[in-house]
Amino acid sequence: MRPIIYGPVPSWRLGRSLGIDLLNSVDKVCSFDCIYCQLGKTVNPAIERGEFISLSKLIREMEKAKGIPADHVTFSGTGEPTMANNLSQAIELAKDIFHLPTAVLTNSSLMSREDVRYDLARADVVVAKLDAHEQELFQQMNRPAAGILFSEIIEGIIEFRKRFKGKLSLQVMFTADNREFSREIASLAETLFPDEVQLNTPLRPCAVQPLSPEEMLSVKDDFRRLRGVVMVYEADRPEVAPLNLENTLHRREKL
Repeated sequence: MRPIIYGPVPSWRLGRSLGIDLLNSVDKVCSFDCIYCQLGKTVNPAIERGEFISLSKLIREMEKAKGIPADHVTFSGTGEPTMANNLSQAIELAKDIFHLPTAVLTNSSLMSREDVRYDLARADVVVAKLDAHEQELFQQMNRPAAGILFSEIIEGIIEFRKRFKGKLSLQVMFTADNREFSREIASLAETLFPDEVQLNTPLRPCAVQPLSPEEMLSVKDDFRRLRGVVMVYEADRPEVAPLNLENTLHRREKL
């Protein structure tokens, strides 16, 4: 089993990010099989939520990591964190134990569900994926589990935006597959009223080549009407190193 808590790891979006993996699985647990995923192929895409880590075990692991310097506690890891049905309780525990802002990196796939929106609303920052503007491109980029509709995801993000009091960021991963649709994706992003838009391209090892800095600057220009647009190549600390969940929990005395 991989570590439940790992890091902190440098994030161009969140600074020093202390990660929490509520799935803690040998195999990726996800509702998507994105073409650029650094964790590899999703063997069995799923949409059913469940408990992967008990809260009692999570508390023990959090107490061990208490005091590690970080800027955010981030729920991410070996798949889609909203697959864990105890996400809201885990977020509250993280706030009580670490006294740090909490963030969730979600692929947005389950945001059409009210219980998922409720859980995500407990966080201070929600980073939601948006790699397409319609169903066909969505299928090509994210290869979702059966039954997931792009239109329902967008409706879910809209409903979430209405009630969420924290910071909503949209993360758009650009590759050669969706580059020509950057204007359409930008137009859709405008309707979601994000606080921030993160323009990314795969810089960690994966099956897809990243776009060049020049290509990404062109993409950024298509998003010029949105506020808070940040681009990975312009970041002070871009995420270029592979994320090793096996060896990222630093000993406190080394920090």
